[in-house]
Amino acid sequence: MKAKVYVNLKSGVLDPQGKAIQHSVELLGFSGISDVRQGKYFEIALEGSDVAQARESVDKIAREVLSNPIIEDYRVEIES
Repeated sequence: MKAKVYVNLKSGVLDPQGKAIQHSVELLGFSGISDVRQGKYFEIALEGSDVAQARESVDKIAREVLSNPIIEDYRVEIES
């Protein structure tokens, strides 16, 4: 099994890296981009076949290790 974890800043949190990326893209001549939000992506290889157990474990890893729950949200996807 494989878990995918997406971590992004919460909507009300300032994203200076996203703003820097947006500025760079505009300098390259791209237009029509109103906002850029930068995030993190993790893939975790899992042993076993219990999807519910895997989701519970990865959710705890995402909450306690991969994200800062004060300023970040995360989403977990499990692929069997």
